[in-house]
Amino acid sequence: MPSQDTLRNASHHVYRYPQVPLEVDRYPVAPEGLQLEQVHVYVRHGERTPVGVRMNGPPAHIPEFWNMCKTARRFIAAVPTSLSPTESDLDDILQHRTLVERPDGTVTSGECLLGELTDLGRQSTFNYGDSLRRLYVKKLGFLPDELQSKDTVYFRSTNMPRTMESLQQIVHGLYPSGKCHAAAVPPLLVRNGKGENLIGNTYSCKRLEILQVGFARAAADAYNKTLERLDSKVSKYIDGNPIRIDGKPRASGVMDTIRASVAHGIKVPPEFEDKSIIDVIERAVVSEWFAGKWLYYSFYCALTGSLITYPSLLDKTEDVRRLGMGRLLGDMVQKMQHKVEDSQDPLKILVHSTHDTAIAAMCSTFDVYDEKWPAFTASITFELFQKPISSRTESSNKPTQSILSRLGGKPSAEHYVRMRYQNRNMALPICSEDGKHLEGHPEFCTLAAFRERVNDLVPTTGVRSARLLGENRKLLS
Repeated sequence: MPSQDTLRNASHHVYRYPQVPLEVDRYPVAPEGLQLEQVHVYVRHGERTPVGVRMNGPPAHIPEFWNMCKTARRFIAAVPTSLSPTESDLDDILQHRTLVERPDGTVTSGECLLGELTDLGRQSTFNYGDSLRRLYVKKLGFLPDELQSKDTVYFRSTNMPRTMESLQQIVHGLYPSGKCHAAAVPPLLVRNGKGENLIGNTYSCKRLEILQVGFARAAADAYNKTLERLDSKVSKYIDGNPIRIDGKPRASGVMDTIRASVAHGIKVPPEFEDKSIIDVIERAVVSEWFAGKWLYYSFYCALTGSLITYPSLLDKTEDVRRLGMGRLLGDMVQKMQHKVEDSQDPLKILVHSTHDTAIAAMCSTFDVYDEKWPAFTASITFELFQKPISSRTESSNKPTQSILSRLGGKPSAEHYVRMRYQNRNMALPICSEDGKHLEGHPEFCTLAAFRERVNDLVPTTGVRSARLLGENRKLLS
């Protein structure tokens, strides 16, 4: 019988899928005297199929076709009876069912498209919305039990099916049909490509695209040598090819397939269940995808024991942050400031459905990134709190926080922002100095300090400046 030490060591080397549900019971209520005013939520979509077909042949045998999309295949749409319809014209109902057809003409009910939100992903995002409800409606009493006004909430997604469907599930979990007044059904907002800011938008900003290519190139230079030692273990699963950041398939593609498979309970080769192997691949992939947001861009090469740094890229890190996340964070602070200045502002919660790149970039921008690939439904919340001058809130008989105070026009110093990622409070380095956070609580950043940092990140002339910067094609020299 193996010893306890042997069992502990064995479990340490088993890869576990990193999905972390939103905790409600262990949520840390704010210190006495702080009132919750507004919540901004950024959540990655739920579990999906891989975005490409990889390792479907022997000896890996990971399925090429995933039959995990049996729900949401039926659609009901209102059909207008005129070219300029009013709501009264939308009387005819069109019902149809969508099925995936394979190249050979085979049709199987419930088969998924590549990169599609699966039934599991729909369930986990619904659960996330239900957790939001249990936290902000039932536990804190911050949101109303029944939604009576759509002005209380804000929901937005990137224009991709898996994020839009995830958001639908979250909304349904937060406010089920029986808890949403017919006149208060909120819209789910999307933006056109050039105006999108829920991800780093290389479509509208060529300079950002060039910078990201440069960081990916540097990541390959730094990590490909480290990945070489894995070839003898994993190359047999990728048609004998070496596993590399810029390989065929790319290391990120391999990791994507493994992550999706493990999340759905699909058996993967034992080498990909070995944490010591997965950790090396993950570090390499994270460096390719997210290193451009790090403040200190460096790689440790395990084989050579050398430290490789890129001074020219170090200088460009702030540019990547500004062009990648600046506009989104600027929007958030603007809404917070409006809430502070207008006591009649009804907006309480904003939920954004986005991608792993946005979650990692946001953490990196505030220097709290854990250098791990964000899991499905990984989320960040920014909570805005008010500290009233008087103690009038003490009259509330609720055991938790009281409903939004109507004390408008308070100085910014009396408002605080708390960032939470994967159920953990984030003590932001930008707020570490005395006077920039609530005394004794470094995780509560003053709105003034938070806003100051975000203002530094907002591009001065928006998309136009990004386009002009993009004309400089010598950035990677």
